[in-house]
Amino acid sequence: MAVKIITDSASDIPQERAGELDIQVMPLTTVFGSEEFLDGVTLTNREFYEKLIETDELPHTSQLTPFQYREAFSRAAAGGDEVLYISLSSGLSGSCGSAVAAAAEFEGQVTVVDSLNVCIGQQLLVLYAVRLRDKGLSAAAIARELEARRGDVRVLALLDTLEYLKKGGRISPTVAFAGELLSIKPVVAVENGQVALVGKARGSKNGNNLLTRFVENSSGIDFDMPYALAYSGLDDTLLQKYIRDSEALYKGRAGELPICTVGSTIGTHVGPGAIAVAFFAASRKGTE
Repeated sequence: MAVKIITDSASDIPQERAGELDIQVMPLTTVFGSEEFLDGVTLTNREFYEKLIETDELPHTSQLTPFQYREAFSRAAAGGDEVLYISLSSGLSGSCGSAVAAAAEFEGQVTVVDSLNVCIGQQLLVLYAVRLRDKGLSAAAIARELEARRGDVRVLALLDTLEYLKKGGRISPTVAFAGELLSIKPVVAVENGQVALVGKARGSKNGNNLLTRFVENSSGIDFDMPYALAYSGLDDTLLQKYIRDSEALYKGRAGELPICTVGSTIGTHVGPGAIAVAFFAASRKGTE
């Protein structure tokens, strides 16, 4: 009996990568005005940012429904396999609750794990689950390990603009104007399943330095576990600058750094030009 791993597109795992990992990524729906797109299926990340830059009205994403989960779980469990679903944070979406409701209909064959994270933080838990699956662990054993280690995942991001937080009503126009005038770069993190502002810096270089300090203060990176970097927008120029500025963190510890693009779930709120890092803090070790 195999373990089928399912997650959602908030994890920013591209469909082609999902095929390589032998997992399923359920696409969220991204809505621009009257147009609806399946995240990562009928709308690429590049197309999303092109549309985001061109529009004055913020898009939004729709959570997955219990019906969609029942359909996906039914297909995955049809051969008698166990199903493990890793959801984006219940603190950011109602999707996790819908998944739990749907899973209850499968008499223990489907296990749901709330990642308490999103974007590359959620992605790391999925990648860890794949490792554990490939070691032969059951869905229940994988779920226990993910729930034990999810608190060790750190996600930190440096934003290039306050414009999209303003558009989304997260900050006032006055605060956004003052911040842009002073070239304020906010640093945000995922804490207790929510996105929180944890620091501010003037200018990108100071922002990169602040991001590096936060990484160091988080007990450092466990390079034996999955880790990732990401950027939002149409190119990775700012991320490459951060990598150069923070070379001491990675040199001699990591080979080619895993880089992906921030998708629509978080990209809607942070806009282009954001950079993010996600890792397991080095202070604890899991079952590996």
